[in-house]
Amino acid sequence: MTTFDFLLQGMYVAAQPMNLLYALIGVTLGTAVGVLPGIGPALTVALLLPVTYRLDPGGSLIMFAGIYYGGMYGGSTTSILLNTPGESASIVTALEGNKMARKGRGGPALATAAIGSFVAGLIATLGLAFIAPFVVKLALVFGPREYFALMVLAFVTVSSAFGDSTLRGLTSLFIGFALAIIGIDQLTGQARMSFGVPDLLDGIEVTTLAVAMFAIGESLYIAAQGDQGPDKVEAVKGSVWMTGQDWARSWKAWLRGTLIGFPIGAMPAGGAEIGTFLSYAAEKRLSKHPEEFGHGAIEGVAGPEAANNASAAGTLVPLLTLGLPTTATAAIMLAGFQQYGLQPGPLLFATNPQLVWGLIASLLIANFMLLVLNLPLVGLWVKLLTIPKPWLYAGILLFATLGTIGANPSVFELGMLLAFGILGYGMRIFGYPIAPVVVGLILGPLAEQQLRRALAISQGDVTVLFTSPVAAVLLVIAAAALIVPLILRARGRGQVLSQLAANED
Repeated sequence: MTTFDFLLQGMYVAAQPMNLLYALIGVTLGTAVGVLPGIGPALTVALLLPVTYRLDPGGSLIMFAGIYYGGMYGGSTTSILLNTPGESASIVTALEGNKMARKGRGGPALATAAIGSFVAGLIATLGLAFIAPFVVKLALVFGPREYFALMVLAFVTVSSAFGDSTLRGLTSLFIGFALAIIGIDQLTGQARMSFGVPDLLDGIEVTTLAVAMFAIGESLYIAAQGDQGPDKVEAVKGSVWMTGQDWARSWKAWLRGTLIGFPIGAMPAGGAEIGTFLSYAAEKRLSKHPEEFGHGAIEGVAGPEAANNASAAGTLVPLLTLGLPTTATAAIMLAGFQQYGLQPGPLLFATNPQLVWGLIASLLIANFMLLVLNLPLVGLWVKLLTIPKPWLYAGILLFATLGTIGANPSVFELGMLLAFGILGYGMRIFGYPIAPVVVGLILGPLAEQQLRRALAISQGDVTVLFTSPVAAVLLVIAAAALIVPLILRARGRGQVLSQLAANED
């Protein structure tokens, strides 16, 4: 069957009345939570993860996809009207969008962000549909050695991509590895690190860890900062609709942002913020009105927002085809798959094609729903921005606790939620990234399993990892990804010190 046939089958699955309802609920919840100040897509998806727990896998993942896209869109509203980026990828949107809002052009800024998100999401989702089968064919030839090398590359790139320090990223990753050891050994059946506690025999619940680290930890961190004064919300003045000149200046920026963001998001160490900054630089260089940049240029909203959403769809390429999360949000989505015992990767396309293609098709439907829902409901989202922070984060704590109880009604699980929440709070204080902990918990056991299989096949010969050309290349790339940033950072620090010494002389 061709990709068109699979996509049509997926559209048939996604267009079922209940699945359409799940998608609608997902985009509405995702936007409503994502639009709240200080809450990015990763926190949105983590907070709403328990909501999908009782649904069937197909409906749950379709709602999850809607939450993902809705959370991505909601961040642009916060950035433009409140100048509060929910994540690093929204910084550029806040830079120009908030300046437009202050000039009374918040409506066109929101409109170009919404339409740009729609255009980018549509093109990037089609790109996902047509690229994924080729990546799956490549991945099907992978053996245990190649999969272990690929996961080592994922570990290194995730540790390097999040946070300012590679060492802190690796420390967070090893915390995740330590938590992943707890439970029954998959190969020998022996209990490991359970300390005689029966509740630990099944291991640490990924859902509990994700909700605790992102939602509970963030709430405690914000509460500890105290009252910093009310945030100023810029009112949406005049019409939301764009003028002819706005359209003329935006449509090329949407396409360029999509072409920049999608491939960067699909790369194992891409990161959406890279695409948004590249898109902003390209628009500033190509614009006929460069003097407006820094003062509210509409291209500075259209291009980066399109790149941000195209990158979001791009991250689903390695997630669905290889099972590798490249962003914090993708790591939470991987947890969503695993709560149903599903492991994204090439075998999922073979064993559950209806589920995978229904999910991809639902992204197209969710994209249309977002465009139809969000432009008329701008006034409602603006009112959500005025919720006082004490109420907001108290609600997040309550919702996270109720969600965990609904997914796993256990006093022990609530204790784990609190413990991991405190851990997430402590890591934020000392500048340690959160996402590598979740990635380590999810992919750690899989990497261990593949390594032990490879060593069992080779009768303990470690050099077998380097005899495969593909595995050797992946391990060399992983080593380069770890060493090169350290060298560049050390060289930059040396240049700064030499410059300071020269200034003193």
